[in-house]
Amino acid sequence: MLAVIEALGVLAFALSGALLGARRGFDVVGIVVLAALTAMGGGVLRDVLLGDTPPAAFREWPYFAAPIVAAAVTLLFHPAIERQLRTVLVLDAAGLGLFCVAGTVKALDHGLDVLPAAALGVTTGVGGGILRDVVARETPVIVSADSELYAIPAAAGALVVAGAWHLDLYAPVLGPVVAAAIFAVRLVALRRGWRAPSAQTLARRRDG
Repeated sequence: MLAVIEALGVLAFALSGALLGARRGFDVVGIVVLAALTAMGGGVLRDVLLGDTPPAAFREWPYFAAPIVAAAVTLLFHPAIERQLRTVLVLDAAGLGLFCVAGTVKALDHGLDVLPAAALGVTTGVGGGILRDVVARETPVIVSADSELYAIPAAAGALVVAGAWHLDLYAPVLGPVVAAAIFAVRLVALRRGWRAPSAQTLARRRDG
């Protein structure tokens, strides 16, 4: 189940990176690079921190195939330019949920406690997106005050998985359920404009 979750996350993130590259006018090489960074970045960082080297992204061929497939699909079938940003956000939400769960489970399997495992799960989920946005000259979603809830649902999902694991309540079906919940909360936040409070908004509320 973990392998399936991670494979789906790799494909979702690769497509989001490729679509963003197309939207920014990158050529085919740039699109492949952006897809690869998005799909592999978080997983590579997780494996390096866990001491699982060389990282799985360099040992298993699907990690390299996914960016190429994503680039080909994007070049041939990408939607109209004005619709691509929404598609990128939806795919990014899917990758966030899937990678967050996969990263948390792998950290737990390596003996990490609840909070470190959850933190590494969130790092796995957001790492590739940060690299994608930096290379594409976009403000990373996780640090943008104007972006809807992103790290908060990921952190909540990772804590649920880690807590269930340490209470001996974790079952394989819980992973997909939590990933779907993270995905759903992110989509609802995008639709309704839910944002985390910032220092400026809190100051305005105090003054008001």
